[in-house]
Amino acid sequence: MVISTEWSIATRFLREGKAQSALILLGIGVGVAVIVFLTALINGLQSNTIERTLGTQAHIRVQTADEHNRVMPPPAGTAQLILEDKRAQRLRSINNWQQARDILDQQPDVIAVSPVVSGPAFARRGEALESVALLGIDLERYQRIVNLRESMVEGAFRVGAGDALIGRQLANDMGLRVGDKLRLDGGQEREVVVNVAGIFELGVRELDARYVYLDMKQAQSLVDLPGAATVIDLTVDDIFQAREIAQRIARLTGLKAESWMETNAQLMNALRAQRLSTQMISIFVALSVALGIASVLSVSVVQRTREIGILRAMGAARQQILRVFLIQGALFGLAGSLPGGLAGYGMVAAFNTLGPKLFIVPLDATLLLSAISLATCTGILAAAVPARRAASLDPVEAIRHV
Repeated sequence: MVISTEWSIATRFLREGKAQSALILLGIGVGVAVIVFLTALINGLQSNTIERTLGTQAHIRVQTADEHNRVMPPPAGTAQLILEDKRAQRLRSINNWQQARDILDQQPDVIAVSPVVSGPAFARRGEALESVALLGIDLERYQRIVNLRESMVEGAFRVGAGDALIGRQLANDMGLRVGDKLRLDGGQEREVVVNVAGIFELGVRELDARYVYLDMKQAQSLVDLPGAATVIDLTVDDIFQAREIAQRIARLTGLKAESWMETNAQLMNALRAQRLSTQMISIFVALSVALGIASVLSVSVVQRTREIGILRAMGAARQQILRVFLIQGALFGLAGSLPGGLAGYGMVAAFNTLGPKLFIVPLDATLLLSAISLATCTGILAAAVPARRAASLDPVEAIRHV
């Protein structure tokens, strides 16, 4: 008996038990549709959450290490009782930040590097006074970290030559429009009047109410750090490797490197919970599919004991009988997963078209291939026990079976 014969026997067994085959195929299809839809939905939710959260911030921030108190050692033979308060941190520039920037530009996992000089200030317009955060940026580099151009709602996308970009909430609070003048006060008589060149909306109220973007020279003058950069923002290729990359950068540069995972611990926990829930759903659905296939094939072995005995008496080897039932398991998984996967894609399309439209669920072809592969492998594994039972039947006893 060759492989084609084993295949024909396997398909004939499936056709003879049409009702059983149809039920198990329906169960597999429903299971695969659930896996595809829920996995796509959770992946879409995760991508949307990451985009909304990390779209307004760097993946890694590199800055000077925290300052610590220096405690002088006590004289020999004496004891010293120390009551130490944490040292207040001051605004400082990164030493040789241009060299650090060039080193970071060459890192393989880093796709964007942007030096920033930032510090606090007050914004004044008439009687209105607001506390703001100044960010002096290289516009071309910073655009690769935060897509500021797409967040513009009014005016021009430019800084420098006395121009500044402000958030929509700050503009509303101070009654500002494009072309208006705004006085920025960095303290100690460091003031400058800027022109509101454009208004942006990042979608985060705190940022839209406080951020004022300038060119680096203007910001350096206001925070009294000539030629300085206080932070180097980075974007990395794989956001879930940001912590490891940050640790490597800290060792390489001797600077403090903090990943988004540390500054957004709650978000990271939520993403892990989402990923775990997807995996658990897939495991339980796969188990239910496996149990269904195993039960159907176990019944098939009992129903076809006499036929199996005849095949064995005609010279069919145990391995050939084993392959017949393994082929049935694979066919169950494959035939059930194809319509199930397409149904799952249909549910995703319906969600994108008729759903609340809070976010778009992407249709990923690899997800369908993964679901089909999972169902087919599950079918083969589920068929293993019934297949071994069928292959171990004694031909004489099987033929006597009524």
